[in-house]
Amino acid sequence: MRKAAVTTVSTVAGIVLLLSLKPHQNPATAMAASPPASGTPGASSSPSPGTGRSGTSSPAPSGGTSGTSGASATYTGDVSNTAYGPVQVAVTVSGGRITAVKALRTPSDRPRSQEINSYAVPQLTQEALSAQSAHIDAVSGATYTSEGYTRSLQSALDRAGV
Repeated sequence: MRKAAVTTVSTVAGIVLLLSLKPHQNPATAMAASPPASGTPGASSSPSPGTGRSGTSSPAPSGGTSGTSGASATYTGDVSNTAYGPVQVAVTVSGGRITAVKALRTPSDRPRSQEINSYAVPQLTQEALSAQSAHIDAVSGATYTSEGYTRSLQSALDRAGV
């Protein structure tokens, strides 16, 4: 009889603890809200990082796609510092469409970061090309990289005017 009482109380306590846990916020929802906020400061500071990181990306936007609809130009996004290191992407736009996305910088100082990025970056790139925007799903297990990738992609797209 005593074992039954202890078992019942333990079970009830376990269920109460499980029900009291709060689920994490959906990373896709958090990312959708954060790019506009980071895009605005990035736009005001964009001349310095654009010329400091790659000298070829700054002239490309001025020659940009606005003159000719078929012209192709590459735009470099801001560096997004994550908990595990910097993330930066460059996007190639042709005729108002994203034709290529390349990760210029990803966290690489830890073997685990390299492993995560080896599968996450190709998935993020494919998502960006399919969505034709920075509103893409995060890769499971690569939340920080996904958020940094999305922020940098959005700043590049802001520069491209897409």
